[in-house]
Amino acid sequence: MFEQTFKNIDDVLRKEAGCASELDYTEQTSWLLFLKYLDDLEQERALKAEFEGKKYQFILDNEYRWSTWAVPQDKDKLLTGDDLIDYINDRLFAYLKGFKQRATSADTIEYKIGEIFSEIKNKFQSGYNLREAIDLIDQLSFKSQEQKHELSDLYETRIKNMGNAGRNGGEYYTPRPLIRAMIKVIKPQVGEKIYDGACGSAGFLCEAYEHLRKGKLTTSELEQLQTSTFYGKEKKSLAYVIAIMNMILHGISAPNIIHTNTLAENINDIQEKDRVDVILANPPFGGKERNEIKNNFTIKTGETAFLFLQHFIKMLKKGGRGAIVIKNTFLSNADNASRELRKELLTSCDLHTILDCPSGTFQGAGVKTVVLFFKKAPLQLFAGMATKKIWYYQLDLGRNLGKTNPLNDDDLAEFVDFQQSFKVSEKSWLVDIDSVDKESYDLSVKNPHAPEEDSLRSPAEILNEIASLDAESAEILESIGGLI
Repeated sequence: MFEQTFKNIDDVLRKEAGCASELDYTEQTSWLLFLKYLDDLEQERALKAEFEGKKYQFILDNEYRWSTWAVPQDKDKLLTGDDLIDYINDRLFAYLKGFKQRATSADTIEYKIGEIFSEIKNKFQSGYNLREAIDLIDQLSFKSQEQKHELSDLYETRIKNMGNAGRNGGEYYTPRPLIRAMIKVIKPQVGEKIYDGACGSAGFLCEAYEHLRKGKLTTSELEQLQTSTFYGKEKKSLAYVIAIMNMILHGISAPNIIHTNTLAENINDIQEKDRVDVILANPPFGGKERNEIKNNFTIKTGETAFLFLQHFIKMLKKGGRGAIVIKNTFLSNADNASRELRKELLTSCDLHTILDCPSGTFQGAGVKTVVLFFKKAPLQLFAGMATKKIWYYQLDLGRNLGKTNPLNDDDLAEFVDFQQSFKVSEKSWLVDIDSVDKESYDLSVKNPHAPEEDSLRSPAEILNEIASLDAESAEILESIGGLI
């Protein structure tokens, strides 16, 4: 229904001098979509209040509502060209930014409005292009669940394209089939708190919401999903805005996403009231943090993914479950921080499953990854390993993954099925923790069922074969010479 409209919006953005990449396209579409969504939401609430004989208090003053400035009924008041750009930059954005100071608390939609428009900028330079984009956005509607579902799918495609456009965007996108498989293994329940401290575009939270909505839920359970189930933190401004919009499109009207650097929080300050039941995340790797950030952690390291893993372990309640994507080199790195972190994970959690992902799972990432599945152990009176056995699964698809041949749900069906019983097969095996070296804590993926590679021959053997082949070639040439 709306796919052609999105394509038309892209065509407008491509001719806009202020928008140079898919990241810009997503950012500019996001704030326009948000304001259209907000207007539809307010109109719906106002009609409901009128039906109940109540008076609805609008969030936005009349002048700043989409239906007033973007598509006024009085066409004489329609803004375009420089007048439209001046209104957006000088008046509308300034008004919307002010909600951050006026909001009663950070978990309100008013605060989200202020936060979004404090972080985002209008990049349209041509008021005529902007007018064209506004008219196209106005064709979209958020009034039915079917419309919201289609818009969320289209927006998801936009996020994916942004992720494939460059490394910065790539930090935001995790293949949805992988996320869904992680969720099926972790089995989140209604009533649990689900958290992603590096949420990017909120893909994990959105997919977890879709998973939990499939069952028959009571009104109170639906309210719980809306208000007190999903929590996220995101450092980067653009990702934060996209996360808010993505969750709204999936049906969560006031997402619990905080714009902050998660790693700036000292893990020793995390209290029981802060802890959560489920963590699903793909933390950024290879990033750098200031030295004072490293001091917030017991195990000092410059690798952001390792800092996040420490944070996640600390954030889990006793019995809480985590599924974390991380570089496969984490399993075998010989540096002190890696060894200490593996020991900490094995000691404080039951690391029961490791999924070894093939190259190409993350398009453009250039690294191999694994997914760690673990359960937080209760406090132990005696030092020891909470992990007893680790079940490995090697995702060998028999094909190369890429942009035109991405990971799909069927690729992960066997893993999800086998994981329920920790089934041993040609692709899966169990490792007893007692067999793991207690100096290195090396957890490398070594499939015992894989055929052994032929041992390398010695240089002398290779030289002898070359000499033999040379002699054979000389004989053949001599025979041919005799025939001439």
